[in-house]
Amino acid sequence: MQDAVGGGWDAALRTRYLILLHSAEGWSRSRIAEALQCSVSLVSRVRRRWQEEGEAGLIDRREDNGEQLVSDAYIVTLRHILRYTPRAYGHRRPTWTQPLMIAVCGRITGIHISRTTMGRLLKSIKARRGRPKPLAPCPWSKRARKRRVNLLHRLIDALPPDEVAVWEDEADIDLNPRIASDWTLPGVQRVVMTPGKNVKRYIAGAMDAQSDQVTWATGLRKDSGLFIALLERLQRKHADAKRIHVLLDNYTIHSSKRTQAWLRARGRRIRLHFLPPYCPDDNRIERCVWREMHANVTCNHPHQHINDLLHEVSVWLRRYNASRRLAHVAESREAI
Repeated sequence: MQDAVGGGWDAALRTRYLILLHSAEGWSRSRIAEALQCSVSLVSRVRRRWQEEGEAGLIDRREDNGEQLVSDAYIVTLRHILRYTPRAYGHRRPTWTQPLMIAVCGRITGIHISRTTMGRLLKSIKARRGRPKPLAPCPWSKRARKRRVNLLHRLIDALPPDEVAVWEDEADIDLNPRIASDWTLPGVQRVVMTPGKNVKRYIAGAMDAQSDQVTWATGLRKDSGLFIALLERLQRKHADAKRIHVLLDNYTIHSSKRTQAWLRARGRRIRLHFLPPYCPDDNRIERCVWREMHANVTCNHPHQHINDLLHEVSVWLRRYNASRRLAHVAESREAI
């Protein structure tokens, strides 16, 4: 038995032997389950099989189950149906459950498996329960959208040395934490305290299209004043630039009368280039900065005061800029 526990046998078999060892020492089922990170029912089953069959009852006999039902074709089918919702296969339910996946795959392949097997398959293909992202449909045609995005990327690729291009967007900072999934121990649900009454602040950011450095401004309201404050910072930061190209979405503050008046009076070096409407994934700052900022700062945060949260946002952005500087230095050395 000692060789089996310490040798090269599979982990499940070692667990079964450890269950027996701890049982012989007088441990309770719940204590064994907690120590070995297994279920109480597994402890009971191993004990019963030991009493009924002896050591032979500890051997995994799944290889005697006959021909394996799950084939590569079944896995391909599972991957395919997960690209769509159950409604695409004639069901009224909008989200997938394991029994529904089993039923649909069984109808397509003629193979019916257990929920346990389906759970292992989902883990093997790294499927996960993820939150969908709400998105409004873009009114432009796919061709027109692609043409505009390609035009903006060509502008960046052909940028003269005395011009700058930035990706611009705004983000909401809420004192009430965004709730995100986190790793916890079995049976433990993490608690995130909220201040009750929400307080909001807003941040406007511009990510350099070549260096990835972020310039930002914060404000009490997401209005033209916030956007203009960011443009003023861009002009001070790039005082020697002949042109500052700002790639941005169609939010109203970007084309308001106040913004247009400021551009005519003080922002003649700035050129605004609008993305297709309702296409946030085409804006790199949304994907590369805001998404990571929320994941690292605002999700499940413990702060009770908005100024503390804004401080953490600023710290994270400064660290992000420092990391991008180091990355570009390393890339420059490799190029040499």
